[in-house]
Amino acid sequence: MILDRIIKDCGTISTVGSTAVEISAVCNDSRKVVPGALFIAVKGYAIDGHTFIRTAVEKGAAAIIYEDQEILEAQTQGVEGITFVKVESSRYALAIAAANFYDNPSRKLTLVGITGTNGKTTTVTLLHRMFTGLGYSCGLLSTIANYVGSRGSEAVNTTSDPLTINSLLSEMVEAGCEYCFMEVSSIGVEQDRVAGLKFKAGIFSNLTHDHLDYHKTFAEYLRCKKLFFDTLDKDAYAITNTDDRNGMVMMQNTKAKVVTYSCRSIADHTCRIIEQSFEGMLLRIDGRESWSSLIGQHNAYNLLALYTTAVTLGADPEETLIAMSALRPAPGRLENIRGPRDISVIIDYAHTPDALENVLKTLREIAPDHELICLFGCGGDRDKTKRPEMAKIAEKMADRIIVTSDNSRTEKTSDIMADIKAGFELSGRARSLFIEDREQAIRTAIMIAGQGATILLAGKGHETYQIIGKEKHHFDEKEIVNGIFAEMEL
Repeated sequence: MILDRIIKDCGTISTVGSTAVEISAVCNDSRKVVPGALFIAVKGYAIDGHTFIRTAVEKGAAAIIYEDQEILEAQTQGVEGITFVKVESSRYALAIAAANFYDNPSRKLTLVGITGTNGKTTTVTLLHRMFTGLGYSCGLLSTIANYVGSRGSEAVNTTSDPLTINSLLSEMVEAGCEYCFMEVSSIGVEQDRVAGLKFKAGIFSNLTHDHLDYHKTFAEYLRCKKLFFDTLDKDAYAITNTDDRNGMVMMQNTKAKVVTYSCRSIADHTCRIIEQSFEGMLLRIDGRESWSSLIGQHNAYNLLALYTTAVTLGADPEETLIAMSALRPAPGRLENIRGPRDISVIIDYAHTPDALENVLKTLREIAPDHELICLFGCGGDRDKTKRPEMAKIAEKMADRIIVTSDNSRTEKTSDIMADIKAGFELSGRARSLFIEDREQAIRTAIMIAGQGATILLAGKGHETYQIIGKEKHHFDEKEIVNGIFAEMEL
């Protein structure tokens, strides 16, 4: 593709050299540069891509996009025959160039994005499954996995980099996908990873404290979430949960058509839980009854978001409810493993105060007379303010508590646990155990559980690893629980 087409709408300030040059690839990693490539020098938080311009040139880059003139000049002394494009923002230029290079695949299918603190993975995963069940070929971009039709691959970030996103979208178009459902993180929005994408619908789930290690303030976190809706086109739909206090705040500056959903008040689409158990719940959605194997008020919101999205995009309401009834929970979302002594071990990704409260509330409502044990930790190098808050919630809602490790990363697990412990009152500390080794903590929880007890393993969910230091170690809670139950039955 010709460079001139690739840099269209990239925010170009000036150009030195020909823009008629043929470009073989677009990359922002100098290690991936091939002869004829366009290298985009992006200023990262740890590494500045401008310092690798010389390397890109030596590997045969035909053109360079940059924003720092001083570093460029220091890196390219004596270099000739290369086109240099100065832009306002290399991050933004990367997203637009990636979309242009892959011929704007987001415009060739129906792209649906969801943002919010909790429920993103569940909602996009279930949307992908539901629309597949309705007979459509679909793609998925999520925290857990990316899918091109039925072909899946492991995901790295909640919102991937623009080159990966557009490459996958291009594959989806080539494979005949009609829809793609995508998680949109606040960090992804702030870093322009979704710039240049054309969304047909954007969904807002909820907003609670998270990622404040990155955004620093809740106001900034909200601003980044809202920016997603601010940039939707007028022919798009902005679908929002009006039961969240920020639900309509998100809509204040959107040009898109606003569609509302609620489980508590009047909205375009409504839902009520009629009854529920560990096996599922009976819902009334827009006056029609529907059974789901998912449980919990938070999942009622997730399912209502699914329904609202489907009918907004033109699906038949009855067919949508039938397709919804066949859905099973996303991996690591309220997964129930039954064991000896009628113990139920629930594995869930809950890693924020709000998510933990939602899950514990659900478990308490379903089995109010049964012992409830809550096992959780908090991730290292992440928002520290939520650690004591999660302790307070566990103390309020669980009978017994086990504080343990999660992904400690470069922090000491003992320091993280100390931050959690600070949130307990005396009564909470008296009902708590502190066990650093998570496998031993799980074993202890099961051993001390009484007949019919419910044990929540919160925080890991679908993850099959622990990050300690900078290394990933295999850690699959389902394997561990099933192994312990097997030992108990011998």
